[in-house]
Amino acid sequence: MSAVFASLIPTFLIIATGWLCRVTNFVSEQQWAGLERATYVIFFPALIIDTLARADLSSVPVLGVGGALMGSILIMAGIVLGLRPILERHAGIDGPSFTSVFQGATRWNTFVGLAVSGSLFGQRGIALIAVAIAAMVPLLNLLAFYVFIRFAGRPRQSPREILRSLAANPFIWSCAIGLTLNLILPPLPKPITGYIDLLGRAALAAGLLIVGAGLDIRRLAKPGLPHWLTVGLKLLVLPAMAITLAGWAGVTGHDLIVIIIAASVPTASAGYVLARQMGGNAPLMAEILTLQTLLALVTMPLLITLAG
Repeated sequence: MSAVFASLIPTFLIIATGWLCRVTNFVSEQQWAGLERATYVIFFPALIIDTLARADLSSVPVLGVGGALMGSILIMAGIVLGLRPILERHAGIDGPSFTSVFQGATRWNTFVGLAVSGSLFGQRGIALIAVAIAAMVPLLNLLAFYVFIRFAGRPRQSPREILRSLAANPFIWSCAIGLTLNLILPPLPKPITGYIDLLGRAALAAGLLIVGAGLDIRRLAKPGLPHWLTVGLKLLVLPAMAITLAGWAGVTGHDLIVIIIAASVPTASAGYVLARQMGGNAPLMAEILTLQTLLALVTMPLLITLAG
């Protein structure tokens, strides 16, 4: 337990720093928007490319780790979509609000997962998270894109427009570039790898600061069904499913713990940006993100310790 807290505390201190910078207006709204944009389009893609390109994928159980995470996400997506009529009929959750529930129950905060795994297990932890990134990021973005088109009430897009939007998604094209560099192309020159590495390093701190800046403690005064439903599904049920699937795949030890980390981190801060851009319920997404981030400080160490 002490090792887990030692890895999580710096992560949450950076989140708290972002929150303090926001509430004291030390960083203005316009500056946060610029940092968020740079992180989403430049820093985070560089981190994904660098992580995937450098990872020694031959040394980790790619199929076991990737299969367990992808399987648990697909099952969770099916559960949430199956709950859609019930939530609309009995809880008054409309389409835009449902997109926030879906994102809150399925997406993961890559920044937190990478920070914790790297701190606990070094390069092997980074390699395993690289597998998680390759398995989860494109799948989650495809699922979220479908849910927004289906339930957010936006005009229907043509297949060509959908493909164009997917190709322009930084999470998807950076995964494609990183895997290509790892599996097909020869190593890049050192000045180029150094450039990508420096940009990627900025993503961890910037991403966690943005998570903190998005927190609003006042929104937690009266959490309702959507909040607690996503907390239970994301922080408890999804990790339990990932553990079960990993056990069936024969994944054990530190590899299993990294699966738990990837499955049990709070939902992605990028989900808030996506909700604003695609017609979702952005305030509800911020509330879900806030509650999950706070409660994950308890649930993550508990799950990791029990697994260990």
